[in-house]
Amino acid sequence: MYKPVDPKVDFPKQEEEILKYWAEKDTFKKSVSQREGAEEYVFYDGPPFATGLPHFGHFIPSTIKDIIPRYQTMKGKKVDRRFGWDCHGLPIENLIEKELGLNSKHEIEALGCDKFNEACKASVLRYTSEWRKTITRMGRWVDFDNDYKTMNPEFMESIWWVAKSLWDKGLIYEG
Repeated sequence: MYKPVDPKVDFPKQEEEILKYWAEKDTFKKSVSQREGAEEYVFYDGPPFATGLPHFGHFIPSTIKDIIPRYQTMKGKKVDRRFGWDCHGLPIENLIEKELGLNSKHEIEALGCDKFNEACKASVLRYTSEWRKTITRMGRWVDFDNDYKTMNPEFMESIWWVAKSLWDKGLIYEG
C-alpha cells in the first residue's frame, strides 16, 4: 500500500529537489493565478527590517505568515502574498550613523539630511538576496518580485490615509 521509506534518506538533497521542482513548475505563481476571480483573502504581513540578515527569531513568525495564507489558498481563495521590507526608523538610522561615523543630530544636519536620507535608502535593501534565499528555503511562498517597501511614497500615503480616516471618525485622540 505504501512505498517503503529509505532509512538513509538524504533530507538536504530532498529539500533541493522540492525547491527545484517548485521553481521549474512555477508552483507558487500558479497557486495564485489558478484562483483568478475567486474570493480574495487579504493577509498583511508585518515586514522585517531590511537592515539585517534573517535569524532564528524570524523562522517561527515567518512560518506562521505562510500557514495562514496557504490555508486560505487551499480553501479556494485567491491570496496575493507580497514580501515587504520595513525601511524606517532607528535600525536603519543607527546602521548609517555607525557607517558614516556620526554621533549626533547636529552631525547629521551638518552632513545634510538629504544626504543622510539617501545613504539610508541606498543601504536599506543590501540583504535582500540572503532573505530571498532563506525564506524560499524555508518553503514559504511569497512574491519577492512584486515586494513593497515602507519607504515608497504610495505605501507612506496609504498609512497617512488610514491615520486621517481614523482621525475623521474620532478614533484617534490625544491623551
